[in-house]
Amino acid sequence: MSNLKKIAPATYLLPQEGAMKVPGLIIASDELLKEIEIEKPLEQVRNVAHLPGIVGYSIAMPDIHWGYGFPIGGVAAMDAETGVISPGGVGYDINCGVRLAVVPEPFAKLKDNIKKELIRRIFEFVPAGVGRGHKHTRGLSERDYSELLKKGALWSIEKGYGFPEDLEHIESNGRIDGADPALVSTEAKFRGRDQLGSIGSGNHFVEIGEVQNIFLPEIAKSWGIELGQTYVLIHSGSRGFGHQVCQDALNTFVRMGYDKGLPDRQLVAAPIHSEEGQNYFRAMAAAANFAFNNRQQILHEVRTALHEVLGIAPEKVRLIYDVCHNIAKFETHAVDGKPKQLCVHRKGATRAFGPGAVELSPLFRQTGQPVLVPGDMARASHLMVGLGNQLTWCSSCHGAGRARSRVKSMASWKGRDTVQYMAGQGVTVLASSFRTIAEEMPDAYKDVDEVVSAVQEAGLANMVARLKPHMVIKG
Repeated sequence: MSNLKKIAPATYLLPQEGAMKVPGLIIASDELLKEIEIEKPLEQVRNVAHLPGIVGYSIAMPDIHWGYGFPIGGVAAMDAETGVISPGGVGYDINCGVRLAVVPEPFAKLKDNIKKELIRRIFEFVPAGVGRGHKHTRGLSERDYSELLKKGALWSIEKGYGFPEDLEHIESNGRIDGADPALVSTEAKFRGRDQLGSIGSGNHFVEIGEVQNIFLPEIAKSWGIELGQTYVLIHSGSRGFGHQVCQDALNTFVRMGYDKGLPDRQLVAAPIHSEEGQNYFRAMAAAANFAFNNRQQILHEVRTALHEVLGIAPEKVRLIYDVCHNIAKFETHAVDGKPKQLCVHRKGATRAFGPGAVELSPLFRQTGQPVLVPGDMARASHLMVGLGNQLTWCSSCHGAGRARSRVKSMASWKGRDTVQYMAGQGVTVLASSFRTIAEEMPDAYKDVDEVVSAVQEAGLANMVARLKPHMVIKG
């Protein structure tokens, strides 16, 4: 902490020391840096700076907290020719991400009995909890896997789970190129066989609430965001499929000795152009495409529930955007004033391209990319717009970030009625496990308003709208 030097608004330099190849860069407010457990993730920022081929900085977002190898809230870009790719820099839940949709019905007009029926139906339609999948599916065949892992979200849309226009509202059009199903283990496919359309456990959720504040009216209007509007926020990833892909790669990399000479073996990384590095990227892309399909099918189930309970046609429930926040992607950025291809690891961090970015669809090319920042179950979530800041390789935060471990949160809420407490906050919570609710109580997280304020102050993204949760489904 004492080594941090403020170099710009909400921007701190962690000096390059010892074998670090680049300095660290911390995006945070003074208040966020007072967090009790900040030292351990800062040490991980230093460790990441040792990786071969890293360029610029080892970066941490204001939602930073301890993770596997990389901190959660970490960003690192590697030279595509000389650098490495690290499963710990992506995480176990490959393409964990968030999608936001809006409903053509003001939240204030929903009667209490309707709200209760709606959340009950969604809880019935969308499996939640450890290992839970769709009991009534036959399981994915090899042919299904071959197609969905290559096509991404398009596969689900072709099966009737959504609409073609959804693709323009998904990062990378819902598909990471280069996926090779043949490089995915049988165990990974087995674990994912009935998990499409399910949220899993932990911090994953379906959230329904109202648009509480609008900060940038012109951008909000162009995206179709209105004050008082009902929204749906979905947070999930690649489930057991992606977890196994990550574990398989870690096992291979350690067996090959790629963990030697690193300050933390959890950083184990293979050269991007090695056979092992290429195989991991192709399997990771497959898991990312699995996750895009998962969120697409969850939205389909929510649309179905809205149609049955409120009579709203599924196509009227508009997808605003879907973002990845656990991914490694090949992107071109300016390095020393020249364009260079980089492998950008974002672990608990969101891409935040600005206006004019060629990868964005025409609507978002005019405004900048939507950045989705879920908070906690009681306070708020945020919708932001990316500014394309090259200092962080066009990256932003991904959420509020944990302030307290799951174990500590459980201990803090032991013997207390968490559901009743949340009801007192105006939030109805349904979950398959009371343990999950205790682990995910609002005080386990940083204040998301503080986090997004730091992001805006640092010039990474601007706040567009504040979203207030009222109904939450947890695993």
